[in-house]
Amino acid sequence: MDPIEVIEVMEREAIKRKAPVYHLKAEIKTPFQHLVAALLSSRTRDEATVRAAQNLFAKVKKPEDLLKLSEEEIAELIKGVGFYRVKAKRLKELAKKLVEDYSSEVPLSFEELVKLPGIGRKSANVVLAYSDIPAIPVDTHVHRIANRLGWARTTKPEETEEVLKRLFPLEFWEKVNRAMVGFGQTVCKPQKPLCDECPIKGCPRVGVK
Repeated sequence: MDPIEVIEVMEREAIKRKAPVYHLKAEIKTPFQHLVAALLSSRTRDEATVRAAQNLFAKVKKPEDLLKLSEEEIAELIKGVGFYRVKAKRLKELAKKLVEDYSSEVPLSFEELVKLPGIGRKSANVVLAYSDIPAIPVDTHVHRIANRLGWARTTKPEETEEVLKRLFPLEFWEKVNRAMVGFGQTVCKPQKPLCDECPIKGCPRVGVK
């Protein structure tokens, strides 16, 4: 199977198995919400990120809404994600920065995004990719699967990102992350991957014991 076909198979399988990433997609409508969800997702189980995002977005639609809440109120809404108190503080800082420096708009350039509190390379790429700007966010799922398939032989996410950018045409980049994340959540799991149920033909299973 060629890489594009593999991604399309992953996408179909992840949707069929109701991967959390597709639930999160239904909750997120704006670049601001993508930014917040990306910050919440760091060191957090996917299901917990979805729950926290649902709780927060029920009250928060724009940066000004975050500024109206105390850190304690934000922490209570996102309780369940890793380092939720630290993230509550970062969310307040993020909202303040957006309001004061960007007129409440999310900047859609990588260089500006990584200047924002709590936003690193992966989170910046998530915002870009889901704003129809070519980018391939690489999280633990994407990094793991790229190496298991033998597409990459890398140790760092940024190295995997460069490999995937060379492997896929620009117009296909946006689909890569969501399909690989969803497949990693449901089939190609970190521990005990469901290889017997995997629809990808010829996977070399690099590193799978």
